Amino acid sequence: MLERRFIPVITAALAPALCLLAATPATASSHREAPYVTQQPKVDATDFYAFNSYESGRDGYVTLIANYVPLQDAYGGPNYFTMDQNALYEIHIDNDGDAVEDVTFQWRFDNSLAGDDGVALDIGGTMVKIPLKLAGGISGESQAAANTSESYSLSMVAGARRSGTRTMATDSTDGATTFAKPLDFYGDKTFGGADGYSNYVNALHNSQGPYHNVTLSGCPADAQSARVFAGQRKESFSVNLGRIFDLVNFNPITIEDDDSNNLLADKNITTLAIEIHKDCLVGDGNGSIGAWTTASSKQIRILNPTASYERPEVSGGAWTQVSRLGAPLVNEVVIGLTDKNKFNASSPAMDGQFAAYVTNPTLPAIINILFNGDGGLNPEGSIAPTNFPRNDLITAFLTGFPGVNQLSTVTASEMLRLNTGIAATPAGEQSNLGVVAGDLAGFPNGRRPGDDVTDLALRVVMGALCHNIAVDLNADGATDETDNLGLCGGETPEENEAMAPVGAVALKDGAPQNAAQFDSAFPYLKAPLSGSDL
Repeated sequence: MLERRFIPVITAALAPALCLLAATPATASSHREAPYVTQQPKVDATDFYAFNSYESGRDGYVTLIANYVPLQDAYGGPNYFTMDQNALYEIHIDNDGDAVEDVTFQWRFDNSLAGDDGVALDIGGTMVKIPLKLAGGISGESQAAANTSESYSLSMVAGARRSGTRTMATDSTDGATTFAKPLDFYGDKTFGGADGYSNYVNALHNSQGPYHNVTLSGCPADAQSARVFAGQRKESFSVNLGRIFDLVNFNPITIEDDDSNNLLADKNITTLAIEIHKDCLVGDGNGSIGAWTTASSKQIRILNPTASYERPEVSGGAWTQVSRLGAPLVNEVVIGLTDKNKFNASSPAMDGQFAAYVTNPTLPAIINILFNGDGGLNPEGSIAPTNFPRNDLITAFLTGFPGVNQLSTVTASEMLRLNTGIAATPAGEQSNLGVVAGDLAGFPNGRRPGDDVTDLALRVVMGALCHNIAVDLNADGATDETDNLGLCGGETPEENEAMAPVGAVALKDGAPQNAAQFDSAFPYLKAPLSGSDL
């Protein structure tokens, strides 16, 4: 039976010390999280999810979703949001706990003009290329009016990502190794409305739904069937974004969840999603896996002085990682500004260089400086946790929780950890607080789209794990002072709680995040918003 050692439920006791707290600098999960990646939005990972599939009939499968290209305005034409054909997009799996990838899935994209040279119209006897991506409407029956197309290939690598054994995903019906990526949802007139866009997307896939059925020959013989999707979806992360960066222009204790607080509600993103049988992922480990997504570019990029549509630049040299995302919010609220670019370029096995950001975090100190200095918001002393090193954060960010999501070998490293042996919770029964509310299939045991990771992360960084949790850890029939994880170094639960004066406060940003906002079948994220309504 699994030990119930996990991130806690936070009690709702309001601490007077935080009544005026309004400057917790959280952000979207990983949108524009580091200085350099803001210059390359096509390789900017925004969110990463890893969870046991909860679509009916998909027991035993794991879904991995990596979102890229942040803050897409649906109306953002005329060229919209293609992927970078000179980039390598990857999802990595560590199944033995050494913080090194054992399985990697790699996407490469290709952008092409219709007929290799684009659509031309007869204008007064002269054939002239059109300036737009379309010459007319698009439907599931005909894409002849499209001036461009986008496609991708998917590889699976067993072993090291650059030197392991590589196999190509193939179409399960005809063996093809290239798959169509749907055009973005330019608008209702182009596609004939929302249903028209969905019909168009479905027509591009061999499933007649929003995904390709593929075969992964690199998996064990009975685990080679998989699903894959690449295309535009509605933004999946809810966050009170603009007000947060205005020195958090709301009270994070009293604010109530309301759709109006989700300032990303009118955005789209680009999704790379794959569903694989767990037997292809777990190897010889204990059934738990670590997962993260990266994007890499070639070291050398030379601008083409006679740029064409497909070759505005020439690239060469080794693949060089420029984006990385595992668990949400780490680079945003844990890693120092000095090292954000370095973190994006690093791998989990190298995370020892960032240890001080976890053992001695600065975010609680910043909150204390802003709201508990000469103003005396807490007359009894600091509101920042005082347990150093922060073993509670080491467990949450770097090692996982024993019996829940910890791998067979423990190597301190940042990644999203998932126990594939814990049954998925159906969409209608999920708690957006995941494990803390007794839903063992949710965050931090992986991450589902509906898990409210912002609220949870804010509470943990302010010391929630030092307090007793609302779960009967010792099975004595009660949730009381005996239900303390003992991660904060105190001799008694009271001493642990004293080290985190506001660790029991239910901080939140007021932006709802729950399973009802998503589909209950692969690829789970909703169809994108239309760029123009009829």
